[in-house]
Amino acid sequence: MLEYKGLYFNTHPQVYEPAEDSFLLAEHLELNRGDEVLEIGTGTGLITVCAARKVAWVVATDVNPYAIKCASKNLITNRTFNVELREGNLFEPVMGEKFDLILFNTPYLPTHEDEELDEDINTAWNGGSDGRKIIDNFLDALCDHIREGGRVQLVQSSLSGVEKTIERLEEMGFQAKVTARKKCFFEEIVVITGKLSS
Repeated sequence: MLEYKGLYFNTHPQVYEPAEDSFLLAEHLELNRGDEVLEIGTGTGLITVCAARKVAWVVATDVNPYAIKCASKNLITNRTFNVELREGNLFEPVMGEKFDLILFNTPYLPTHEDEELDEDINTAWNGGSDGRKIIDNFLDALCDHIREGGRVQLVQSSLSGVEKTIERLEEMGFQAKVTARKKCFFEEIVVITGKLSS
C-alpha cells in the first residue's frame, strides 16, 4: 500500500508503481472544475484519483489488464465515483469521444528488443528504440480526441526528445511548453503542457 497526500493506493507487481514522474504530474495538473478528462495509462490510478477530486468526470484507460483491476480497487479505496475505467491501447477505448484535458505519463524510456520484458508491466516504460514509439503514436491521434481550446499534459524524459514533442504539438496548433522538471539519475523528467488554440 502506497500513501500519497492522504490517499492510499494498492500496488501490484505487474503494474507500474507511482514514482517521481507520477508525482511530478500529480503536483502540476492543470484542472478546471467542469473538465471531462481522459487519462491514458492510468496504472494504479493515482493521477486519475487526484484529477477526479477536482473535475467533473474522468475516463481512465490502460492496455494492462492488471492495471485496470488495480485502479478499480484504488477508486473504491479512495471513494472516487466520477471515473470510468476502460481497457485498451492508447485511444482505442475512446473512439469518437473528445475531452477537455488529456493526461499521459508516457512510456518514454528508449528500450532495445533485448531489454524488453515479456510481462504486462513492460508497457509502462517501453518507448521503443528511441523512446518515441508510443509518444508519436499518441500525438498522431491526439487532435481526434481533444475539444477546441482543450489541453494536454504529458510526461516524458530528456532521453526521448522533449523539443521534438513540443515542436510537433506546435505544428498541430497547440501552445506548448515545459511546465515542470525534475532531475533523476541520468535524465530529466518533464511535464509538457499544451493548449489547443481556439
